[in-house]
Amino acid sequence: MKTAAPPLELHALEKLREEELEEARAIQSVMLPAESLRAGAVMISHEFQPVAAAGGDFLDYFELTDGSFGLYLGDVSGKGLPAALYAALAVGTLRRVHKMDTSPHDVLATLNRRLMIRGMPRRYTAIQYAVFNPHSHELQIASAGMPGPFHLSASGCRNLKLCGIPRAHSPRRTTRR
Repeated sequence: MKTAAPPLELHALEKLREEELEEARAIQSVMLPAESLRAGAVMISHEFQPVAAAGGDFLDYFELTDGSFGLYLGDVSGKGLPAALYAALAVGTLRRVHKMDTSPHDVLATLNRRLMIRGMPRRYTAIQYAVFNPHSHELQIASAGMPGPFHLSASGCRNLKLCGIPRAHSPRRTTRR
């Protein structure tokens, strides 16, 4: 014998789901930078237009202790709340990692190791992390699974070539003698 939920229960469940998705979207928007960042003539800003109520896209930019600026842009595989939750994990991990080391390659390698420890099946993150030094005008970029970046100028747009993914670091072993 099959039973069906009364229409009022279904309506209440759907309303609760919509409220939860809206709250997830609000939490996701709080993880984004609140304002643009300026470094002399360079300004970093964003506009975020999600397709769904919540998802796995994330970005951040910030000043590092040496006066350089860090910027990352990422996308988690999948959609909806599971992707948004994994994006929150990645952002939280990144915020701890980028303060320890400004090398984009090392930051992504550390992020990869820490996310692998979590062992989330079917969740992957494509990401680019860049560090810009406003004094030397040097830009270092590391990428894992994401195309680009693009260089936009008055003469046009071109795709900058990036090679590889962060190398895997083996845990260091110490032996007692």
